[in-house]
Amino acid sequence: MPRRENKKRNPLDEIPTPREIVEELDKYIIGQEEAKRCVAIALRNRARRLMLPEEIRDEVAPKNIIMIGPTGVGKTEIARRLSKLANAPFIKVEASKYTEVGYVGRDVESIIRDLTDIAVNMVKEEHLRAVRRKAEAIAEERILDALLPPPPRRRRRRRNGLEDEELRRQEESWRRTREKLRAKLRSGELDDVVIEIEMEEKATPTIEIFAPLGMEDLDISFRELFNALLPKQTRRKKMTVREALEMIAQEEAEKLIDMDKVIAEAIDRVENCGIVFIDEIDKIASRETGSGPDVSREGVQRDLLPIIEGTAVPTKYGIVRTDHILFIAAGAFHVSKPSDLIPELQGRFPIRVELKSLTKEDFKRILTEPKNALIKQYTALLETEGVKIKFTEDAIEEIASIAYEVNEKVEDIGARRLHTVMEKLIEEISFNAPELKGKEIVIDAEYVRKRLGDIVKDRDLSRYIL
Repeated sequence: MPRRENKKRNPLDEIPTPREIVEELDKYIIGQEEAKRCVAIALRNRARRLMLPEEIRDEVAPKNIIMIGPTGVGKTEIARRLSKLANAPFIKVEASKYTEVGYVGRDVESIIRDLTDIAVNMVKEEHLRAVRRKAEAIAEERILDALLPPPPRRRRRRRNGLEDEELRRQEESWRRTREKLRAKLRSGELDDVVIEIEMEEKATPTIEIFAPLGMEDLDISFRELFNALLPKQTRRKKMTVREALEMIAQEEAEKLIDMDKVIAEAIDRVENCGIVFIDEIDKIASRETGSGPDVSREGVQRDLLPIIEGTAVPTKYGIVRTDHILFIAAGAFHVSKPSDLIPELQGRFPIRVELKSLTKEDFKRILTEPKNALIKQYTALLETEGVKIKFTEDAIEEIASIAYEVNEKVEDIGARRLHTVMEKLIEEISFNAPELKGKEIVIDAEYVRKRLGDIVKDRDLSRYIL
């Protein structure tokens, strides 16, 4: 028999092309073409590197990116959408939540530990899906055993063939009944039948463990150790057939997967494909203040250095190397500048891209074009109450104009301004929606000016309301 060759997985087949990535980002984010192209290339390069010979592959370092731009222009949204496109472990963290080693708070190594947790869960889900059909088949047999227990086997020696014949008839009758039950089970006729089934139950320790702040992994590790040491218990539970099928299939799938393989694959994915998005990196930029430089913030930068450059981080699953993890940082840099970051950290982010402030035209497009456009959201929400709202072109123009004007006068918070403007605009309709069932409301420029005009004119009022 000819030996079957395993087809080698091509990483390029699993990551969209840069053009496809940009096209997907365009569905949700307006403008910022340069930033989209940068992250698209960086994401595709993850797959390209894996296609290289091993001796060259280790030399290709990830080209980390720093995105600079005011709040609300799409930095975080790009990262959020990228996480759905990347078939890779992805984590978004806020730099301001971390502290230098020795201070109260989370240390930066916990980023990698959290990323590894995400990867393990991701790979485990894939393995569970792969064995799902087999687990469901086992679950079906266990349900049938509960509905129709197998006939007891006779162990005593039979003196003549009559007893054997009677036993065969009983077993044949049992098989026929079982197959009828199987057909009913698969058709859903037995879904609401209540049965008693034996389920595994993990013994939970009564000892409460409190890990020090920043070392939460110890808490989890000790709990898992106790669970492994304590014997597994079983308990009979009453539930419907539908619930039992789901619970047993999950239990059996857990037994079928090899967690050692899952962990090994997860660590490999983190090391070769992992992506970390560090938001608000400007908040840890060192700035001279009245009381001297902020030592703690500079300490966080210094702690980040070895992780971004490449180091070994101990996790509860084993050692994880960070040499080829891609880091994407973002910050508004209103007060500080990228040059306020320590020089060593600046050097770890060779690609810098600036995101532009949004224009009035951008606001118009944001209101209507993306898949999750605000007008689409509010229209869908009010339709649940039987109220149809329609926005005219001049209304959209006026909303965009007001959002842009308030950003210019008060503070530029980008597209987030549209959320507050829209909420204030729809407030009265939303409140009265249950009494307006079956009505169609047209929102035009005059309605927008009536609801928002006075607020826009009063700068102090718009500061607090819009």
